[in-house]
Amino acid sequence: MSFKQQVIFWVATFALVVAMLWLLSEILLPFVAGMALAYLLNPLTNRLERFGISRWLAALMIVGVVVLIIIVLMLLIVPILANQLAALISSIPGYVTRLQQLLVDPEWPWLRQIIGTDDAAKTITDLVSQGSGWLATFVRSLWSGGRALVSIFSLVIVTPVVAFYLICDWPHVLVTIEKWIPLQHRDTVISLAREIDAAIAGYVRGQTGVCLILGSFYAVSLSLVGLNFGLLIGLISGLITFIPYLGSMTGLILSVGVAVAQFWPEWTWIMAVLGIFLVGQFVEGNILAPKFVGENIGLHPVWLMFAMFAFGYLFGFVGLLVAVPLAAAMGVLLRFALRQYLASPLYTGGN
Repeated sequence: MSFKQQVIFWVATFALVVAMLWLLSEILLPFVAGMALAYLLNPLTNRLERFGISRWLAALMIVGVVVLIIIVLMLLIVPILANQLAALISSIPGYVTRLQQLLVDPEWPWLRQIIGTDDAAKTITDLVSQGSGWLATFVRSLWSGGRALVSIFSLVIVTPVVAFYLICDWPHVLVTIEKWIPLQHRDTVISLAREIDAAIAGYVRGQTGVCLILGSFYAVSLSLVGLNFGLLIGLISGLITFIPYLGSMTGLILSVGVAVAQFWPEWTWIMAVLGIFLVGQFVEGNILAPKFVGENIGLHPVWLMFAMFAFGYLFGFVGLLVAVPLAAAMGVLLRFALRQYLASPLYTGGN
């Protein structure tokens, strides 16, 4: 097979895979979640297997513990979060009105100078009101639709089953895929696969730990200072930190906005909320991220944000799940292509 034929074959294969993902995106969520869970838990299974525990038993134990933790969280925390979410949605108009009053308060003229005229403040307030109304409608539509209930049921039931079987068969799957690789390219493909795995593992497994730690810290700290909906805002702020910059800024703006509407003019508690996020960002940037994620994962923050927006727009929530692995794979392949180009006669000008 000539080089041109190989290029045509792999481009056609890639296009077919993308088309299948797009057509089946509505049913892929539990399977993609199961694959992600298996990928996260596979190293722990390998460790237990080295201690003499059979692989299927180790997989059963690990998946069982994860399912038990999820069930406990759903029974204890999810109802609280659901109540806080409903209360937050219903309170947003009141918070917006409160912030509007502060913006036009004659005792604070410097606020008006920062935002401009009263018309500008009114425009901002209208936009926030429209956004909050859209958010409320969107959340209600998620819970009122039958498809959402089916998706939740499939996540709870199908995802652990998929994860269990993938963990059990992980070594056989890798061996089988390796046999499919053309012999003349096998060493190169395996090397690229290992580089992709290192990039994905370095980010996904590390960032998962960072998000859980930050989410717990924000939730506990905001609740202790008495911020309304502190548990909900804290968990959301921590869990969305996997989106570089955007996640932390979203949590900061949301929490400070609620704090201003709730505590004004008591600056002490507002500064306490701001200080919690400053401490969280310091700990993340100087302790958690270097320890859990590392610096040499090959995923630039801008490229990662673009991948999340692009795949999320194309494939919805499933796209968000696969954005990081696909971004890592594409980054490795693009760097490999660049190295090949720089070493080729096309760049050097040789024969």
